[in-house]
Amino acid sequence: MLDFSLTDEQISAAEMVREFAEKEVYPTIGEYDRKQEMNPAVLPRMGELGILGINIPVRYGGQGFDYVTLGLVCEELERVDSTLRVVMSVHMGLNSMGLLQWGTEEQKHHFLAPQARGEKIAAFGLTEPGAGSDVAALRSTARRDGDDYIINGEKMWISLATKADHILWFAKTDPDAEPAHKSITAFMVEADMPGVTSGDIHGKLGVRAGSTGWVNCKDVRVPAFNRIGHEGEGFKIAMSCLDNGRYTVGSGATGLIRASLEASIKYAQERETFGEPIAQHQLIQQKLAYMQQWYDAARLLYLRAGWMKNEGIRNTRETSVAKWYATDMSFQAAHEAVQVHGAYGYSDEYDVERFLRNSRGAIIYEGTSEIHQLMQAGYALGWRRDKPLRCELPAYDPEYWQAEA
Repeated sequence: MLDFSLTDEQISAAEMVREFAEKEVYPTIGEYDRKQEMNPAVLPRMGELGILGINIPVRYGGQGFDYVTLGLVCEELERVDSTLRVVMSVHMGLNSMGLLQWGTEEQKHHFLAPQARGEKIAAFGLTEPGAGSDVAALRSTARRDGDDYIINGEKMWISLATKADHILWFAKTDPDAEPAHKSITAFMVEADMPGVTSGDIHGKLGVRAGSTGWVNCKDVRVPAFNRIGHEGEGFKIAMSCLDNGRYTVGSGATGLIRASLEASIKYAQERETFGEPIAQHQLIQQKLAYMQQWYDAARLLYLRAGWMKNEGIRNTRETSVAKWYATDMSFQAAHEAVQVHGAYGYSDEYDVERFLRNSRGAIIYEGTSEIHQLMQAGYALGWRRDKPLRCELPAYDPEYWQAEA
């Protein structure tokens, strides 16, 4: 039985996040975008409201909501600005949900609980100067030394690089192993460990009000306790984390489509040419109709993936489709929104200029559109099949999720 209705709890969570984004972030987002700085109040406030642990079980410091609620929250956040959703993609999707899936009980209480409460901020260290889509090309190393590992390497294009306390870091424990991806291991690197340095990257096209940077590890001694999963499981862990991150990107991009549509409807009803509102012109109506179509389809795609997560059904293909479609269409919707606004859309006086710049990044990160096309072709041709993992993302069980430890 198909049921597209949302629960009262899901609706309330989305409304709470919408109110936060509209009232506390939107009034200053243009200012921080121009300054290329992150509003220092954003992360503490998101933690205070429970957003940073929205779908983590209560026993681990979270709010106990389901995966669909996470998608709804990401949609509301990116409707105001992409930087807010990026926080969720990295802190929640790529790191915290990875801990929920792969961490031991001790690691969940030690690392995940403070992240879910917003006391610690989390990042994801996979991309390197010479390794992006080709994950196996990463050059970070981790050498066992007694009860510790010695980590060396540099990560690039890391969201929250200078804000994070915990970084899920991927390194090779055997750089000469073949195939190369089977030597990758995951670790939780703590930003205050000796030898960890980081910095911000400026001059980005979009997501300027967010933190993006680099992190370097030079002879960083990391306890074996901080290793997530077994040696050699890092590639599987990274890919499963990307499934979760892509879900937040797809649902967030749906919010950007919606924002572009709402801004275009408002402007089209107010702006007049040839003696009537431009909303009366059929080619403007066509643009609005397409945006509505893109929004509806993108929302259904991410809701399907969220439902599958709730049910404990593997959703790598479905999440890939949701991310690919929503990000491509958010870029197209922002482009059309600028066109609807005409010359004003080319100015930062209107939000659509920022929407267009922000939309471009999501087509690249967490799997380029080209990578997702190859994935979908592989599924269609029967060349790609998802194998069971040692640790699958747990299905949503309300009694467990909402129970105290």
